[in-house]
Amino acid sequence: MPSSRTPPRSDWWFNFIRDRVAGGYLRKHCHALRLAKSSAALPADDAPILVAMNHPSWWDPLIAFVLSRQLPGYKHFGVIDAAMLKKYAMLKKAGIFGIDTHTLRGATEFLEKGQAILEQPRHAFWVTAQGEFADVRQRPLALRSGVGHLAARLSRGWVVPLAMEIGFWNERTPEALAKFGEAIPLGGESGKAMTAKIEAALTATLDDLNRDAISRDAGRFVPVLSGRVGVGGVYDWWRRFRATVTGRPFDASHGRESS
Repeated sequence: MPSSRTPPRSDWWFNFIRDRVAGGYLRKHCHALRLAKSSAALPADDAPILVAMNHPSWWDPLIAFVLSRQLPGYKHFGVIDAAMLKKYAMLKKAGIFGIDTHTLRGATEFLEKGQAILEQPRHAFWVTAQGEFADVRQRPLALRSGVGHLAARLSRGWVVPLAMEIGFWNERTPEALAKFGEAIPLGGESGKAMTAKIEAALTATLDDLNRDAISRDAGRFVPVLSGRVGVGGVYDWWRRFRATVTGRPFDASHGRESS
């Protein structure tokens, strides 16, 4: 039975936000969302999953919504700053709750609601574990201790590190890149030990993703979503015109993807 502390959530509304809002926005504003082929296999049982993410950009919650499809059959939840939730109130019915990130009360609410979510099978809780925006090159990652203390409260389940990066390759719009790391089993460790273990795993996953991003090799990734190509405006009009008069098909992409 769902706990009374579990945040409200509508399956229909979550799916709408995931597919139409988050998916639509990423398609419109990114060249692609790509998942690294070297990603670790996700847990195949019904145990709850705490997804611990780095926090490089404003795009992160949108990416998380779309990547939730990688865990079919799970109910997904997330947390953001309470002030931001007021601006994006539509997220409340999608399993997102807000906390004051600078108070003890907010920390307590994070732990209590997170535990209520993760005490239930086939539930996933997605957390930007750094707690604030941070460059993907920053080391150490300096995760907030709350993610480790939440993990330490749980007797079963997994922590899955998720590394994300936004970068530009050959197109005008950015590449949204992601990689899942090896799952960490829960149970029997202190909050401090779990924070250190999660940070080490997320750092290793992000290091791997950084190398894939630097390669600019689309062949290292599986496309999850494809967005727009081309520069637009007069430049693309001229390219289309030239293609027409020379009898060649028009290719809006700026450059070929390496693979």
